[in-house]
Amino acid sequence: MPHIQIGLKGQGEMVVEHQDLASVMGNIGAEVLSTHRVVLLMEMAARNAIKDCVPEGKMTVGTFIRIQHLAATPLGSKVRAEASLKGMDGRKLTFDVAAYDEFEKIAEGENEQLIVPIDTFLARIQKKTPSQIPLSADESAGVLTTRQTYSSSNLIRQRIFPV
Repeated sequence: MPHIQIGLKGQGEMVVEHQDLASVMGNIGAEVLSTHRVVLLMEMAARNAIKDCVPEGKMTVGTFIRIQHLAATPLGSKVRAEASLKGMDGRKLTFDVAAYDEFEKIAEGENEQLIVPIDTFLARIQKKTPSQIPLSADESAGVLTTRQTYSSSNLIRQRIFPV
C-alpha cells in the first residue's frame, strides 16, 4: 500500500441531473447545479486522491470545507472535480480542490479530511443510533452502511458513506 504524501491527486466526475439542482433544494427558479452537490463532488475527489493509501481499518471524514462557487452549471452538463493533497499534520489532510464544467472553472477552495479508525467512528455513531439499527463496515466494498434502510429523514440510516 502506498504512503500518503503531499502531491497526491484525485478526481470525481458527474453529469448534472435533476436531483442535483439548486431548485430541488428550495432555491426556486435556480435550475443549476447546487453548491452542496459541488461540495460533495470536491470531497469525493479528495477521498479519491488517497483511497489507495488509507491504512486498513481506517477511513477519512470531512471536517472542513471552504469554497467559492464561481459559475452556474445547467442540467445535463458534465462536471469534474480535482483535489490535490497540499498538507499533512498528523491525522489531518488538507487538499486544494476545484471543479470545472465543460466551459470554465465553477468552484475552488480547500477541503480538510481527518483519518479516523473505522471501529471508533462506528462506536461513536452507534451511541447516537437507536439500538435496533446496527451499523457495520464493509471494508471490502469500501463503504460504511447500515444493515437496513429506514426513513429518508434520517441521514445515517439512509446513506451509504464512502470509507
